Amino acid sequence: MEPLYSPSAPDNTRTYRFLREVNARHGLTLASYLDLYEWSTSKIDKFWSAVWDETGVVGTKGGHVVDPTALPPANPRWFTEAKLNWAENMLRCRSPDKTALIEAIEPEPSNPSPAFRRVSYAELYVLVADLVSAFLAAGLKAGDRVASYSSNCIENVAACLASSAIGCIWVSAAADFGPEGVLERFEQVQPSLIISVDSVIYNAKVHPHLPKLRALLAGLHERAQIKPKVIVARRQTTDASPDWDENWHTWDDFVAQGISQKLGRTPDGEIDWFRTDFNWPLWILFSSGTTGRPKPIVHRAGGMLLQMKKELIICADLQPEDVFFYYTTTGWMMWNWLVSALTIGCTLVLYDGSPLRDPSYLWRLVDELGISIFGTSAKYIDQLSKGYKPAAHHALATLRHIYSTGSPLAPPLFDFVYEHIKKNVILASITGGTDICSLFAGVCTALPVFRGEIQCRLLGMAVAVFTPAGIPAKPDEPGELVCLKPFPCMPIGFWPLPGFGPEEAVEAAKLRYRQAYFSEFEGVWFHGDHVILTRSRAGNGGGLIMLGRSDGVLNPGGVRFGSAEIYDVIELCFAPSSSHAAHTIVDSLVIGQNITGGTDERVILFVKLLEGQTLTEELEKRIKAEVRSRRSARHVPARIVQVRDIPYTVNLKRVEVPVKKIINGAPVSSINPATLRNPECLAEYETLGKQLRAEIL
Repeated sequence: MEPLYSPSAPDNTRTYRFLREVNARHGLTLASYLDLYEWSTSKIDKFWSAVWDETGVVGTKGGHVVDPTALPPANPRWFTEAKLNWAENMLRCRSPDKTALIEAIEPEPSNPSPAFRRVSYAELYVLVADLVSAFLAAGLKAGDRVASYSSNCIENVAACLASSAIGCIWVSAAADFGPEGVLERFEQVQPSLIISVDSVIYNAKVHPHLPKLRALLAGLHERAQIKPKVIVARRQTTDASPDWDENWHTWDDFVAQGISQKLGRTPDGEIDWFRTDFNWPLWILFSSGTTGRPKPIVHRAGGMLLQMKKELIICADLQPEDVFFYYTTTGWMMWNWLVSALTIGCTLVLYDGSPLRDPSYLWRLVDELGISIFGTSAKYIDQLSKGYKPAAHHALATLRHIYSTGSPLAPPLFDFVYEHIKKNVILASITGGTDICSLFAGVCTALPVFRGEIQCRLLGMAVAVFTPAGIPAKPDEPGELVCLKPFPCMPIGFWPLPGFGPEEAVEAAKLRYRQAYFSEFEGVWFHGDHVILTRSRAGNGGGLIMLGRSDGVLNPGGVRFGSAEIYDVIELCFAPSSSHAAHTIVDSLVIGQNITGGTDERVILFVKLLEGQTLTEELEKRIKAEVRSRRSARHVPARIVQVRDIPYTVNLKRVEVPVKKIINGAPVSSINPATLRNPECLAEYETLGKQLRAEIL
């Protein structure tokens, strides 16, 4: 297979510079990425120590790194002698001439050409210092939770930095979450203070946010008996608004309190950074919680810092000159990933609005702002491919990386990017997750890009693929993604941590943590992704092909395969850009339905067609024929069913497992609607489930 992209000078990349430094320091002769990867995963203590030095972590390192003999279930402590602060490492740049943040909002009728808001690194530092003072004046202390129910704005970034600066724990939920979904998250962690906004922009409309905020606060008071302090960044409302509460503080007034107090400063005026243990909790992220209470996943400050520096500096080779955009809400881990790039000193672009109502808008931003790193989801690229070709309308001269995550990026979408966005670009499909708030596999500027594959397993992440029997899979054999060695971005645990809650709640959280990651296979981290590790090419150690989530793996007749294997066929043969223009499949969902008393299953494919089109017998035959010829007879769906809509989470991930549960008899009430973008469509699946179950009786 020929690569779609090859680096022109791999020896000049940051990865190879790091390789040469490792060779010099340890007397080695590593020559390829695979050599470096194998060393990084066999000598994890030496590797992560070298990452600290190479990326210039601000703080005291100490002599200890980690017990190299420990297995992942031990969740060993890292750098126990270190002292650092995450926010201090984000605000190393203080230049008044360098833009730190650019905030863009979606145009809407009352504001058809919204101006960009910009803050320099010097201005951002001053704002964070004033917030630190205001937080301290409000009585916040290390270990308190600061929560955000906000849009992707400058205020949100500043609040996150100020929270970390004094040792508070950051918790964030996207503004598009319903109040109930936020409540079931925040009630678990009981924040002392909540940052919010009065409105958000989406689909060219201004949506009032204060009614949702009021509902959340009422729920916290009723169910958790807490009344957190509330700070609101206002764009639309006034004190006379019926939705405004006189007990709330405006952002400007709150910052003004900090300016007047001048708390949390050293004698020379520097922020008095809360430098603490490497393993101190930085932020709490939540699992989707589609079929159960969201898991509150606690990440350590040093682990987040070191992992992000490795990924963004050594692997992705981001530079201070880069302009980095990621389309994300504040409730997705990619927001945390984006904000972490402040440590490089590059410019971040924050966006509040719809990505696709005007598909040209984000690409106009690329040209206007000089965006060089463009991050999005596989779903966005898929939707784009159905009707908009950016290269035909935009110069995109500054663009050098495109990142995609959230779900597997189908091979035809690789073709679309290189044909209709830009030829000379690194298309990096990346994978990790909320559980590690970082990546297992992803981008490396020293390596080529192959169609349909994630470039490589990332340095320091001892990723392997296991068969269901728990033995290593052969190259190109599907299996379960596991990690064989500890890594510093492993969560500390689930909330509450020891010292932060009743003993019985702490023990329950520990048990839940062990069950989540260490109950499937002995002694390794089980991530829950069904993948293929390909044979090594160009010294990459093998690329990764994502097949879907493990709990959505299909298993008809005992043959296991991922849902992505069917989605790829649908995308290739029946999407709007395919040759079958007469019938267009807009979207699809595939699940397994239990048969023969649960001892086997059959494959059910749900399809959403263009408006006005109907699933015909001819189309069904063509779908089955394409699946059979391009995959196997075992992949062929037993039933193909037309539906009005395909359910997605608020972070644009297909909702396979909940639909599988409904089709197999679970009530819709067992699914948490607060986690879904379109929960109303589940009623149709409940009806279809009854019909499908009746067929097999």
